[in-house]
Amino acid sequence: MNDIRVAINGAGGRMGRNLVTACVQNDALTLTAAFEAPDSPFLGQDAGTLAGGESLDVPLRAADERRDAAFDVLVDFTRPEPALAALDDCRASGAAMVIGTTGFDADQIAAIDAAARGIPLVFAPNMSAGVNLTLKLLEMAARALGDSVDIEIVEAHHRHKVDAPSGTALKMGEVIADTLGRDLKTCAVYGREGHTGERDRKTIGFETIRAGDIVGEHTVLFAGDGERLEISHKASSRMTFAAGAMRAAAWVAGRTPGCYDMTDVLGLHG
Repeated sequence: MNDIRVAINGAGGRMGRNLVTACVQNDALTLTAAFEAPDSPFLGQDAGTLAGGESLDVPLRAADERRDAAFDVLVDFTRPEPALAALDDCRASGAAMVIGTTGFDADQIAAIDAAARGIPLVFAPNMSAGVNLTLKLLEMAARALGDSVDIEIVEAHHRHKVDAPSGTALKMGEVIADTLGRDLKTCAVYGREGHTGERDRKTIGFETIRAGDIVGEHTVLFAGDGERLEISHKASSRMTFAAGAMRAAAWVAGRTPGCYDMTDVLGLHG
């Protein structure tokens, strides 16, 4: 039964349209509101037809009308500033939120954590079930291989992505660093150029590619002497992220306040 009312922020964008489709495909959810920037050319258009499907009788409204709309959970894959504005509106109404946006700075993350004391929210850099399973595999590999290997994280995305490294790559680095008892802030190396000297085994390297229409690819190399382990995840469609986000929306609605992640949604603890 479609009894959870969903709103989508940025519903006119590439990811937003996939979120609309994923919401329609989830039997637990009903799309009741869709928002875009006040100057968006998509305002007034039906969210369903804009996403390439049947009319849903849900016109895209300006973001400043969010507080007049009725929804139980809002899903956001936009940018940090509009995501935080939507978060304020969710706090005011008591609605839950799913945040798939990346690129937040430390102060913005602190604001998200503060909001979670009043409302339930799922905050994850990647909503894909496969990626979150990959994070568990990385934890296992790091625990087994310890400091005997060099660790490099290579990620690739489309030319339109504005933050680097990706939130998913950073999360992978955090999982590995935490497992090894390191602080990613001090051991991360973001690209190399010139005479860098011999590699420090305690570092975790990041390499970033931005090209074409690559949806998202991440590979972590655990390179030792005589062998190399590679753990990769490659997404070929944004729908994998959209479906995961709607799974999170169905899960978080009605939960007690708190900041959850996809490990909670997928039951991957332990």
